[in-house]
Amino acid sequence: MTNILIDTDVLLDFLYERESFCEDSANILNLCDLNKISGWLTPVMLSNIYYILRKSHTHNEVVVKLRELLKILNVLSMNKDTVLLALNSEFTDFEDALQNYAAECNGEINFVVTRNIKDYKNSSLEVLTPNDFLLQYKEL
Repeated sequence: MTNILIDTDVLLDFLYERESFCEDSANILNLCDLNKISGWLTPVMLSNIYYILRKSHTHNEVVVKLRELLKILNVLSMNKDTVLLALNSEFTDFEDALQNYAAECNGEINFVVTRNIKDYKNSSLEVLTPNDFLLQYKEL
């Protein structure tokens, strides 16, 4: 099965129904829901999504949305080794480094799916936009 790390921006595109990006995000999450691919996120991403959504929703509303996401997505482990790899990396964004190394350390993640490709230029994983992933997925 194809395993992907779905970056925060892609999840927020779906949750906020961002017009230009929502369809690709929804299609990716639908593939996860149908168990055609395995989608992953990190605890840091959950925390960030909670914080961002909390600005426009109640605590209970946000918790419901996160629970719904967790019905179809898996959570990568993070530990001291993950943090040290991120701290000692060439990544300029610590949060992206944490995500990346959680995915790399998992050993089964095939792709990082993000709209911010440049943020993952130091990744050893293949990094694709949601649209490029969907196009490539059809060929897998």
